[in-house]
Amino acid sequence: MGILEKISEIEKEISRTQKNKATEYHLGLLKAKLAKYRAQLLEPSKSAGAKGEGFDVMKSGDARVALIGFPSVGKSTFLSLMTATESEAASYEFTTLTCIPGVIEYKGANIQLLDLPGIIEGAAQGKGRGRQVIAVARTADVVIMMLDATKGDVQRVLLEKELESVGIRLNRSKPNIYFKPKKGGGLSYNSTVPLTQCSEKLVQLILHEYKIFNAEVLFREDSTPDEFIDVIVGNRVYMPCLYVYNKVDQISMEEVDRLARRPHSVVISCGMKLNLDYLLETLWEYLALICLYTKKRGERPDFNDAIIMRRGASVEHACHRIHRTLASQFKYALVWGTSTKYSPQRVGLTHIMEHEDVIQIVKK
Repeated sequence: MGILEKISEIEKEISRTQKNKATEYHLGLLKAKLAKYRAQLLEPSKSAGAKGEGFDVMKSGDARVALIGFPSVGKSTFLSLMTATESEAASYEFTTLTCIPGVIEYKGANIQLLDLPGIIEGAAQGKGRGRQVIAVARTADVVIMMLDATKGDVQRVLLEKELESVGIRLNRSKPNIYFKPKKGGGLSYNSTVPLTQCSEKLVQLILHEYKIFNAEVLFREDSTPDEFIDVIVGNRVYMPCLYVYNKVDQISMEEVDRLARRPHSVVISCGMKLNLDYLLETLWEYLALICLYTKKRGERPDFNDAIIMRRGASVEHACHRIHRTLASQFKYALVWGTSTKYSPQRVGLTHIMEHEDVIQIVKK
């Protein structure tokens, strides 16, 4: 029996089993087995086949955004509209066969946008270059899931399932569970909150499935068995995702309103160029980027050349971005902007910067 058959057997077993107090251990074990087989499926085969055309693109710019969606939902049209790159768009499926990069220039930042081939059902098992597409998506900062507004919720559910099965967790934060395997001493199990979904026995059963008998486990939040399995496996990627519904010019106003009110969703029309500016604003929020401007002593700030940083960046990060030796020669900095109590404020290396702050660095 191959891995794919084993996976489908376990999935059928899970769907057959009723969820109640008596079956929770059985279900926990099945989920652990399922995660184990899926991990084996993602491992590259030992016998290297003939080398094909390279798929991944070198990371460039300040952030990376991956476009994921079924064939013919308008990914290539979207790339051509947003960037100077022309991606072939036609009325048949699988027009795009490889990864096509483009660059969006917005608020002084260069955002790399990747147009990936359409995903089909079963992509996680390698159908239609699905594995390569998903592997590139794992390296992105944000995933834009392009959906056809005329098809309802079918596409969204299928795509989420495909990404979930390869370890990409959308719009979720990492579970607050401390887990450390040890050489001996058995299982040490603690929790700082009352647990309703995971018991010590279930945790022990799941760890035994992974052949871990000595470990330290501390739950800092009420997590599910699935989240605990994610922590054990440790190769999960947690990333923000924006659901973009294209072709809204072909559906009723009531349906547009319903889709637009859903969390993490934006409605657009590439054909009629509707709502693209709002999509860019939302994307900027999701990427959590900020612009900083530098100033020399006695001169006006340079507003043409911004330094693009991540939200939560400190003065030290800004020094490293300007020049790698600057932090070691740093004396103090003067900052103008919303991160200070008054302008200019004299700050040290640990001061957290905010969007559109102006910084003047004084060396020793």
